[in-house]
Amino acid sequence: MSAILALESVSKSYGALKVTDNISLAVTRGETLGILGPNGAGKTTLFNLISGDVRTDAGRVAFDGRDVSREPPHRRCRLGIGRSYQIPQPFGAMTVFENLVAAASFGSQRPEKDTYERAVEVLRATGLLAKANRLAGSLTLLDRKRLELARALSTDPKVLLLDEIAGGLTEHEAKELVEEIQRIKSQGITMIWIEHVVHALLAVADRLFVINFGQKLAEGEPEAVMNDAEVRRVYMGLEA
Repeated sequence: MSAILALESVSKSYGALKVTDNISLAVTRGETLGILGPNGAGKTTLFNLISGDVRTDAGRVAFDGRDVSREPPHRRCRLGIGRSYQIPQPFGAMTVFENLVAAASFGSQRPEKDTYERAVEVLRATGLLAKANRLAGSLTLLDRKRLELARALSTDPKVLLLDEIAGGLTEHEAKELVEEIQRIKSQGITMIWIEHVVHALLAVADRLFVINFGQKLAEGEPEAVMNDAEVRRVYMGLEA
């Protein structure tokens, strides 16, 4: 299958610090790619390069057959790249429903009245329908994570970027969230998921990509990657 998203020899530096160093990867339609790596490995920077929050110093980002390396974030979102952030950033003084309408209106450029039905669908899919009229700032952490996911989904993404969406949750809460992400996957949405809660990631990912100091450390089937001696040493602190 053809890749819907590809990074070709992408690099990004901040002064003398090279946070992404000649990274290449490709994601096929409908695939879920899991991203692993120690803190400071460059994982979130990789997402920022895909979403357009920062621009590459070198290399190319291709999405759905076109070069988007110089496209701004709002343009990439409207083309079909949706993302959540590690720390939920809702409009706290707006209701849950209004948060989704705002995301859908600006993220997909549809008239506001045309976003209502989609917002209800996404709220139902993410378990937030009963809380549609609550202020987003009053939600629990789990529901803020759900809202972060829902806002990204409301833009109708072709590729969904999830940045440590299970972080900070209890085991039971993480299990609930994983079940929702599995349902999203069953709809055929391509996903790239950064996560430190490894058992959550392994429940969904088709393939893993591990980075360390901005460089690719390993890539492949989840079981093979998790049994790789260098991955175990660098990521889990285990000697083979």
